[in-house]
Amino acid sequence: MTPTPLHWKLVIDAADPHAQADFWAAALGYEVEDNSALVERLLSLGALPAEATVEFHGRPAFRDLIAVRHPDDPYDKERGTGLGRRLLFQRVPEPKTVKNRLHLDLHPGEGRTDEVERLEGLGASVLRQVKEPAGAWVVMADPEGNEFCVH
Repeated sequence: MTPTPLHWKLVIDAADPHAQADFWAAALGYEVEDNSALVERLLSLGALPAEATVEFHGRPAFRDLIAVRHPDDPYDKERGTGLGRRLLFQRVPEPKTVKNRLHLDLHPGEGRTDEVERLEGLGASVLRQVKEPAGAWVVMADPEGNEFCVH
């Protein structure tokens, strides 16, 4: 019997989850999830303390986590939570100190140089250019130093 495919998300530790969500939403063409209805409901029920929230883009949001989702994927309209491809950024107290064990590869197609420049404009930095028999790509870092590659 084949198991049912699992729903998953990639969770990324962050010092500033909201800034990371803005960066990655712009980088990937994703949408920052709007969980304001859920946050307001939890606040009204007393199930979420006000100090666990922040105002983000003019609406209430969870202080310590926020996600971005692919705009074509389904989502739970009551919670604002994506049900498909998504990245969740969670606040952690410690800074990034070592190389990622997992990273994203971005595939813009023909315009790698233009894409690298666009990502630099969003706050990413180039770490190195790689040219190998298997191909060429650019290793970059997001604003918090998480590595990713542009192929």
